[in-house]
Amino acid sequence: MGKSRWWATVLAAAVVVSTAVPAGGVVDEPIADPIPQDPRQSRLGLVLDEVARLPASSPTPPTTDTRLNRYNRINFVGQVPDASGRRYVPDLNGTLYLLDGDAQHRYLDFTAHFPHFFSGRGMGSGFGFVAFHPDFARNGKLYTVHTEGEGAIVTQPPTYPNQPNAVVQSVVWEWTATDPSADVFSGTRRELFRYGFATYIHAVQQIDFNPTARPGDPDHGLLYLAVGDGGLGVTSDVPQDLGNPAGKILRIDPAGTNGPNGRYGIPATNPFVGRPGALGEIYAYGMRDPHRFTWDRGGGHALYVGHIGQHSIEAVYEVRAGDNLGWSKREGAFTYRHEDQCHLYPLPADDDRHGYTYPVAAYDHDPPAGWSCTTDSGHAISGGQVYRGSAVPGLHGKYVFGDLVDGRVFYTDVARMRRGEPPAPLHELKVFDTDGTERRMADIVGDGRVDLRFGTDAAGELYLLSKADGRIRQVVGTREGLRSEVTPDVARNLVAHYDFEHPFPVDDARELDLGESRTLFRLVNGGDRMRTRDPAFPGAGNALELRAQPGANDDWKAGVWDADGAESLRAFNGAKGITIMGWFKQTGANPAPGHGAVGLAGLLSGDSEGHAVRALIEAFEVDGQLRLVALGRRIDGGASQTYAADVAWQDVLPPNRWVHLAATFDFTTGRMALYRDGRPLPGFYTVPGDPWRVDGTGTSATDPRGIKVGGSFPQDTAERNPCTCRVDSLMFLDVAASAEVVAAQYRRFTRR
Repeated sequence: MGKSRWWATVLAAAVVVSTAVPAGGVVDEPIADPIPQDPRQSRLGLVLDEVARLPASSPTPPTTDTRLNRYNRINFVGQVPDASGRRYVPDLNGTLYLLDGDAQHRYLDFTAHFPHFFSGRGMGSGFGFVAFHPDFARNGKLYTVHTEGEGAIVTQPPTYPNQPNAVVQSVVWEWTATDPSADVFSGTRRELFRYGFATYIHAVQQIDFNPTARPGDPDHGLLYLAVGDGGLGVTSDVPQDLGNPAGKILRIDPAGTNGPNGRYGIPATNPFVGRPGALGEIYAYGMRDPHRFTWDRGGGHALYVGHIGQHSIEAVYEVRAGDNLGWSKREGAFTYRHEDQCHLYPLPADDDRHGYTYPVAAYDHDPPAGWSCTTDSGHAISGGQVYRGSAVPGLHGKYVFGDLVDGRVFYTDVARMRRGEPPAPLHELKVFDTDGTERRMADIVGDGRVDLRFGTDAAGELYLLSKADGRIRQVVGTREGLRSEVTPDVARNLVAHYDFEHPFPVDDARELDLGESRTLFRLVNGGDRMRTRDPAFPGAGNALELRAQPGANDDWKAGVWDADGAESLRAFNGAKGITIMGWFKQTGANPAPGHGAVGLAGLLSGDSEGHAVRALIEAFEVDGQLRLVALGRRIDGGASQTYAADVAWQDVLPPNRWVHLAATFDFTTGRMALYRDGRPLPGFYTVPGDPWRVDGTGTSATDPRGIKVGGSFPQDTAERNPCTCRVDSLMFLDVAASAEVVAAQYRRFTRR
């Protein structure tokens, strides 16, 4: 097996579902986790400064798709190559803006120029991109791509035959400005390329010129077009068909005439010129959605493509002339099969013979537990830029990109991005406001779906754009953030962890689990409104707001419920120990009227109706006084034991003050403990004897039915023991943590 493939096959074989090895030595079974190594959390962070907010805009025609109804749909910022300092910003809804200092000019309005302009369906439909000719200051030429709807299908002939049953066309135009220095376009236009797609996805995304090519270079003035597969690759091999423009990067000469319609030229240096049955325009092929591409303005001037995957893989490729990225035979460095759209498979032993090009960096989706494999889990790569500016030395030589949905920002070192070698390690960057506050992009823009894009100016400085709030932010510096809030001892046994900073991009009313179980957490009744900016400890951000409401089944609470048992929480099946810990703060009257207890957080038993628990932190009446308690049950349906703090509830958790609480349960010995701010709370057991029937083994061999926070019945069928309070950084461990581990975790929070 060749060097270029060994790493992918070994990695795949290590995480397959079964271990049957055929004669070729490669395990040909579905892969459970294609890329087990998640991006590493870097202490390096980007300092962002807002430089502009573009006007609000709406799709044409209007749509009910919430993914399209954003503040606006700005998707790039670049600099006009005329030494004016003006920057340009396309909005998919139809406007090309020029930014000149603080002034904003509407340079072009596509809705006014094109009667069939279409941006009302499909994530990439509308005015997709603009590329100014490198000699724009002299020749006034710029190039755009936009989408036209069904009216154009029947009236406008395509450059190549439309895909069957086409519903939209992508159209590339050349515009020639009468006065290149003007802030509003006036001049002429001509059509270069038109192609129809059978779906509303994966049409022509970016078009651009190579900024590293100088006059006299063979690549100078040649226009690259990133053409998606139109959604057809998932069930066909269209991206592998060299006679079809879909799923390719094309390279054309706008000044030439030897193309099929005489409106552009086919460069003689293109890799497939003269090959029978192949389109001469093709520069590289085998792509699903080549969303963004960029050239490194330093180093070897490599071309990098951010490629959006189908099932699992978001990837960065270094692309050279003639490359085949493998779709739809491959997704990333894995085998894709049309008949099984829910899984990827290892590469075959003879993979080298195909000559596919594999990613130089990649990450996978890691959908929440139980999420349907055929449903979008809310991840897509937003291709970025290699930083070669001077204002932020800490980023020099790093390819900075992100996830366009949830807004996470990553980097990898260009020096590690080598073709034919293991993918470069990825690092997740922190993000800071200019006042030094560490934030997440979802919080900065005020939406779980960020719709993040990247841009750059002529000096190589980096910008982040977000459709959620229509703003452009420049990276003006870096700073080091706080270290991880989880100690290594806790991380080893951390089954579930909710910090309320990670809304599920598909549904803001759910929270992603940062623990091993990836159990999706539901914010009941209040949804996204339950996230509130109230830091519990240094470096914290959002907390979860819980409250009793006056009506029936409307309390704000949270949790997970599965009548068949939450398989993702199987670590607690037969568990010998459990720890629950988190930050809590009273914000109102507790207990609520009509209730005698205050529910904080608990793990449900395997037979729970939504109230019964395996482990719980709560406050209820003991010996006539409300006390903080740890309540545990070893056997489903069996008796519970309660460990109550000696001091009164109000003394443990005073109003309007954050307190760190922990409860530990050792089911093999019957020992329980409570901790406040890292210190043990003296207390007593309320049930005499041995209600757990301790025999040295763990809990019942059943999966818990879920988690409850802020009250019982996370399935919202009833209400009991609501808490008007806030909670942050809630953790569930499958071990009874020692006093030293609890104390160390508290210190980590407060001394990060």
